[in-house]
Amino acid sequence: MTQVFISDLHLDADRPETTGQFHALLASQCRGIEALYILGDLFEAWIGDDDDSGLALGVQNALAECSASGTRIFVQRGNRDFLLGTRFAETIGAQLLPDYAVITCAGEPALLMHGDLLCTQDTAYQQFRAQVHNPAWQSQMLSQSLAARRAYAEQARQGSQVHQQQLKTDRQLETITDVTPGEVLQTMQRYGVHRLIHGHTHRPARHALEINGRPAERIVLGDWYQQESSLLATGGQLTLSFAPAG
Repeated sequence: MTQVFISDLHLDADRPETTGQFHALLASQCRGIEALYILGDLFEAWIGDDDDSGLALGVQNALAECSASGTRIFVQRGNRDFLLGTRFAETIGAQLLPDYAVITCAGEPALLMHGDLLCTQDTAYQQFRAQVHNPAWQSQMLSQSLAARRAYAEQARQGSQVHQQQLKTDRQLETITDVTPGEVLQTMQRYGVHRLIHGHTHRPARHALEINGRPAERIVLGDWYQQESSLLATGGQLTLSFAPAG
């Protein structure tokens, strides 16, 4: 049985080549397999399940076709598409996963996360995350017009760029925006796993760990607008692929 894991595609109308690569992956590697796992940030921004843009509708149609082929699709929300809801999942025939989800991968339990909750040193982002995941905040946001939500998404994107640039100026980008090692170990211990798969940091790699005297592993998926990263699990083997960032 084959499982494919991807994250951080950041699909956006301004990057049609990435959308094309995603459609190609669905057609070539994801039809009729056991499962496709999308671990957050499928979209650069998601303004609600009523989004009627060509990008949103095209991606949903492609995923629905993949689901119809027999592939089970699982989606986690990321820091860019936290407003993904049940209507989106029903449209594409997928299941929304919680922030922490344990599955069986290559014969072993594995914890799936987007990864942003592991970056505890980025306190400004964690405060923002707490705000936008508040049900009252989300309800108020979704009550606004599509135009107002698109304007907010653009404002939030610009704010994120300013935050990233400030961290870079302060020479904190590499540490603040990466995972906190202690949080990784505590989270894996809390869920009783020796394998963690996540995205968010755009730093694809396989990290060897040790938990309670046993070998463990943290697998990080890369982004798609530079790295076109994926993890393939088949026949008990795991293969992480990505193009080195230029």
